[in-house]
Amino acid sequence: MAKTITVSGVGTANNKPDYIIISMNLSSKNMSYEGAVDSANRRIELLQNALSGIGFAKDDLKTQDFTVNSEFDNIQENGQYKRVFSGYSCTYYLKLSFDFSAEFLAKTLNAIINSKADTEFSISFTVKDPEKISEQLLISAAENARKKAEILCKALMKTLGELISIDYNLNGINAVSPSNYRVMRAAVPMAAVPEFTPEDIHSDTRVTFVWEIV
Repeated sequence: MAKTITVSGVGTANNKPDYIIISMNLSSKNMSYEGAVDSANRRIELLQNALSGIGFAKDDLKTQDFTVNSEFDNIQENGQYKRVFSGYSCTYYLKLSFDFSAEFLAKTLNAIINSKADTEFSISFTVKDPEKISEQLLISAAENARKKAEILCKALMKTLGELISIDYNLNGINAVSPSNYRVMRAAVPMAAVPEFTPEDIHSDTRVTFVWEIV
């Protein structure tokens, strides 16, 4: 039976964000279903028109989710509370993504803010090609593991032989900068937006290697 050595390699990667994702939350309320939806659609049209003015196509603004809920208020009457229908709430969850540019980000935020669409939004800074991060992590982990294995073999007066197996799982790899930019409707400024430089994206993973030793 061949003797083996099992070593876990730690892979790390640091990347500058090159892609921006703006997530928007647009809600409206009306006593009728049609009124709630129409109101939300009019605000989306305002948003689309503002964005088209700086170079976006209409279908660049993606709908991630759409919900309509019936809302009720608790009303006290004769000492007892009862639920009274207060209207329909319609919410669109939207996404806008584009290549990173601080200048174009500022233009986009001003377009959203000045569109009068009255939307909340947050910004994530990521990478356009997450596969590059995965490749970097695997290369880094392999180099780290082999270095450890060679050190251990030297200490044991053994020689590192053939690679027998590799075990890894890249699910859940971080591809988003820890920097976050979020604007609530009540706090939205109507003038200039601040300059924003996101932190680098730090990712790590662990890969297990099994080698034969002779």
